[in-house]
Amino acid sequence: MDFTKLISLLILVQTLPLSSTQAATNSKLFREYIGAEFNNVQFSNVPINPGVDFHFILSFAIDYTTSSSPTPTNGRFNVFWDADNLSPSQVHSIKGNHGNVKVALSLGGDSVRGHFAYFSPSSINSWVGNAVSSLTKIIKQYNLDGIDIDYEHFHADPNTFAECIGQLVTTLKGNGVISFASIAPFDKDQVQSHYLALWRKYGHTIDYVNFQFYAYDQGTSISQFMNYFQTQSSNYGGKVLASFATDGSGGLSPDNGFFTACSRLQSQGKLRGIFVWSADTSMKNGFRYERQSQALLASGH
Repeated sequence: MDFTKLISLLILVQTLPLSSTQAATNSKLFREYIGAEFNNVQFSNVPINPGVDFHFILSFAIDYTTSSSPTPTNGRFNVFWDADNLSPSQVHSIKGNHGNVKVALSLGGDSVRGHFAYFSPSSINSWVGNAVSSLTKIIKQYNLDGIDIDYEHFHADPNTFAECIGQLVTTLKGNGVISFASIAPFDKDQVQSHYLALWRKYGHTIDYVNFQFYAYDQGTSISQFMNYFQTQSSNYGGKVLASFATDGSGGLSPDNGFFTACSRLQSQGKLRGIFVWSADTSMKNGFRYERQSQALLASGH
């Protein structure tokens, strides 16, 4: 091959798109759920490293009545987080003081007033219409940036869930109400079937996957975590964030190798971010692991 052809070939190779594996890059995204436990935690309590992209996720907005015995409202969402300490003015303040902070709200969660919070639409169209209207009002009132989907119990089949959530996210993004959306699945058959149905049809509208690795057994090892991470990354198209809980619930704990695992992922170009459940339970230890997580992310390449 002559020299001119060789140069042309090298230029062509350089312009070819990288494969998804080659293109994998680390992220500096740190996300934390806040407000579900009503223990007076405030945004300003949480340390914020200026070297990361920081998302607070208000927990939760739920389409149930606010009575002592809540009932489903078919997509009419109400605020169920600690709104006294996490108010619109406090959202405005934390975002004003930290240019790297965005604030989202999470939908659903595990329970409402001590009972399971079910995804329970009357129909796709009615639920989507109610959800778009009620959430737009809350998001604008609080000046929020995105939503997270954390339904964990279902009175609807996977396709109905996929259409309701997919149409909701598509509409809110199309209307300019939100700039990002995430989902929060975990490895339980009914949960995975619903979220994978959503992912197959509307995965292009989902920006981050807050996979609940802390839903795995307590005492998860580093090697088990790495395997879980690989499995869920293949399920959810490479948007999976690493996660741990500070309530001691399960998974690979921050004291038992979580940061070692994250460093390995980082060295492989696969650390797409870290999220924590939750600020409410981290307050008692001075947010030690939040500091460590953000330092790790900020130092990454």
